[in-house]
Amino acid sequence: MARATLAALAREITTCELCPRLREHCRHIAAVKRRAYQTETYWGRPVPGFGDPAARLLILGLAPGAHGANRTGRVFTGDRSGDFLFRALHETGFANQPTSTDRADGLALHDAWVSASVRCAPPDNKPDPTEIRTCQPFLERELALLKNLRGVVVLGRLAFDVYTRIANLRGLDFGHGLLHPASSPWLLCSYHPSQQNTSTGRLTREMLHDVFAAARRQLDSAAHSPTGR
Repeated sequence: MARATLAALAREITTCELCPRLREHCRHIAAVKRRAYQTETYWGRPVPGFGDPAARLLILGLAPGAHGANRTGRVFTGDRSGDFLFRALHETGFANQPTSTDRADGLALHDAWVSASVRCAPPDNKPDPTEIRTCQPFLERELALLKNLRGVVVLGRLAFDVYTRIANLRGLDFGHGLLHPASSPWLLCSYHPSQQNTSTGRLTREMLHDVFAAARRQLDSAAHSPTGR
């Protein structure tokens, strides 16, 4: 039932036209393309989440990349952010392979679901506050459908702000590697694996690996606790 309902939500997301600026930008990028991808057909639509419907871990990013998920149709797929993310997920047992190039590449997530705060690629990676609010109900419904969630990893400050607003969590700080164990689900913060962060060394592969290793420990600890939480 959860799989079918998540699939229905995904279909609704991909047909959304509520933010004219974002839709125009995505269509423009899909038509013009990047030189390296001139022979490819871009997705050019809003991008739904994906992963294991029984996931205990939600990984929440910012928005699709203009030539990543806006091209491939799968969040964090086909760009350097995804290269960093899926390598870390593979190393910590959440993904069956370390790379993600397109929707048919065989990637499968185990115990994890990956989503975005905004479902369309925004100009300069900066959605405006109205667009963020307009897209928020999709994430609210997604959270309600992921019945087994025990933890959330937010990638970047925007994802942190969106999630804590939805979850009505106040007074929490954002910092890389910062864990908030008392919230339910627990919340773990990370810098976003954007090219800006990874190329400058603000976020290294080791730092991102450590975040998901910590998430794995939290899930394993909860599984062996008397309450299972």
